Amino acid sequence: RYLSLFARMFLTHGQSSVRETFWNSSVIIHPPGFYIIGFQKYPFVSVYFIFLAFVYVVTVLFNTLVIFIIVFNHCLHTPKFVAVVNLAVIDLILSTCLIPSMIKIFLLKDNFITFNLCLVQMFFYYAAGILESCALAVLAYDRLVVICFPLRQHSVNTLRSMTFIISVTWSFTVGIVSFSIAIMTRLSFCNSLRVFSYFCDYAPVFRLACNDYTLQWLTASILTILCLGVPFGFILLSYTVILVTVFRMKSLDSRKKALSTCVEHLILVAVFYIPILVIFLMGFYLRVIDQDQRVLSLSLASCIPPCINPMVYSLKTKAIKVRALAVFKRKTFIINSS
Repeated sequence: RYLSLFARMFLTHGQSSVRETFWNSSVIIHPPGFYIIGFQKYPFVSVYFIFLAFVYVVTVLFNTLVIFIIVFNHCLHTPKFVAVVNLAVIDLILSTCLIPSMIKIFLLKDNFITFNLCLVQMFFYYAAGILESCALAVLAYDRLVVICFPLRQHSVNTLRSMTFIISVTWSFTVGIVSFSIAIMTRLSFCNSLRVFSYFCDYAPVFRLACNDYTLQWLTASILTILCLGVPFGFILLSYTVILVTVFRMKSLDSRKKALSTCVEHLILVAVFYIPILVIFLMGFYLRVIDQDQRVLSLSLASCIPPCINPMVYSLKTKAIKVRALAVFKRKTFIINSS
């Protein structure tokens, strides 16, 4: 069986890139790579990926602008804006590891991805997704401290404490995602190499394995609850406390002012979490959407938030907006002068 598999792979790819390792005295076969085959039922799918190319350009421009403005303005080196920079960096990573690859696969029709590159893309996508969830929870923490503990916010939510919290989320995420990717190398692939998704997705890949993938399934299930459910639960708890505090305020103006500072963050939370929760509910539990619809919906849910985040949250902040306009006017003046 294995000899015939090796022969078929050598003939197909013209190279001996199939690797053998040994784990508990059993042969583990790593294929040369996988074929990504999503979006099969959409005849005009090329229009969608042209749209994603535009989304990617906007994402890179606006998030880079936010990072540039905050990094080079010392008056913006506050806990809130450190959290904003953290979100912008994560958005850049998430978009860059996903959209260019999707354009290559589905627009340029080059859908083969090597085994090692598959694991690399898997690592960056899930690390960025988990960090995005944590970043939204960190911003909720910032709002919680500012509104509920206004007299102690400068002693509780310091630049040092915010940097520490963000560092912990990054360390935790890199550790658990590294473990998740490492155990993928224990799987042997001797059946289909066709991954039905919009990238080298974790679950669609491990389901192709011909040996037991219980550990991978448990890891994916636990991490979904831990890395999406826990931050989302913290956000809900934070806003419950915030609402209780706001409605205890005697002044109507104070209530409006406090709630107005939360609107943009709530939009980010809704844009990120609601599509994911609805798709998983409808796709995995109610079974009311097919695979193609799920792939399209999840790809949108992954690509749109990094584009929307800087426009809704960062660039609407007065301090960033003023400096962004100043940068734009200075560039316009230099161009006109030349």
